[in-house]
Amino acid sequence: MTDLAIMASGLRKAYQDKVVLDGIDLDVRAGSVFSLLGPNGAGKTTTVNVLTTLVGADGGTVRVAGHDVATEAKAVRAAIGVTGQFAAVDELLTGQENLQLMVDLHRGAAGKQTVAELLERFELTESARKPASTYSGGMRRKLDLAMTLVGNPRIIFLDEPTTGLDPRSRRTMWSIIRELVADGVTIFLTTQYLEEADQLADRIAVLDHGRLVAQGTPDELKRRIPGTHVRLRFTTAADLDAAARVLTDSTRDDEAMVLRVPGDGGTKSLRTLLDRLDEYSITAGELSVHTPDLDDVFLALTGHTTEVLAK
Repeated sequence: MTDLAIMASGLRKAYQDKVVLDGIDLDVRAGSVFSLLGPNGAGKTTTVNVLTTLVGADGGTVRVAGHDVATEAKAVRAAIGVTGQFAAVDELLTGQENLQLMVDLHRGAAGKQTVAELLERFELTESARKPASTYSGGMRRKLDLAMTLVGNPRIIFLDEPTTGLDPRSRRTMWSIIRELVADGVTIFLTTQYLEEADQLADRIAVLDHGRLVAQGTPDELKRRIPGTHVRLRFTTAADLDAAARVLTDSTRDDEAMVLRVPGDGGTKSLRTLLDRLDEYSITAGELSVHTPDLDDVFLALTGHTTEVLAK
């Protein structure tokens, strides 16, 4: 399919007798954000290393930007950018010099204009002539990503791009990622922050012990986990009592005047619930659907808490 930026089928990798990737399949649509989640040791870094030609696979086929990573590695590298977990900037050089170095390495880049545009885009113009060693963690991460963009890669691999950043810097990075995607760039994201995947990802894959245990949109994954319920808030105790008698599988909170009714969050079940209330002339003052968050999904699928995402 030509609209896929990354395709992997039956991807396998082992180190001696330890199987790290056990036949995984991935499809990443062009111009989207794809997030790979998993506990430590699940195989996330190995997956990224294979997709970016840093490590050879033991089995399966992988195509990135339409090129086979095994036989067309040079073409793959020309189409991608990679930002690792730790900012790969030269601390002895200024921010401007770091960017100029990347421009010089990419001989086709537009030189000073490219440097100036990237400094402005990443809010680094005022610090451009200062050594990178004086930059904060957030500034280094922004400079690192700016350096990755020299050469206009159409696919960017981001390995935990906001680890260690303060909330403001993290949200700035989110905005930059959204802008890149709006320009048609494909983002392959690994992150230890499930909120980040929820905010950014069009699709998420959960990797555990070298196998993909789930794939889907954030909402699709949440709907797979028990715990989705409809929250009904009533304005009178009489309505609350009447609804509780009709909806026998519900749980009630008298202080909040609320009933929680298990459901899948879909329109069909919601319509059935409302028809049931209408049948008994019961009116709720407020209705909302609550679904599990990605923390619940991660725990249910891997058996781990999200703390194990942190390295």
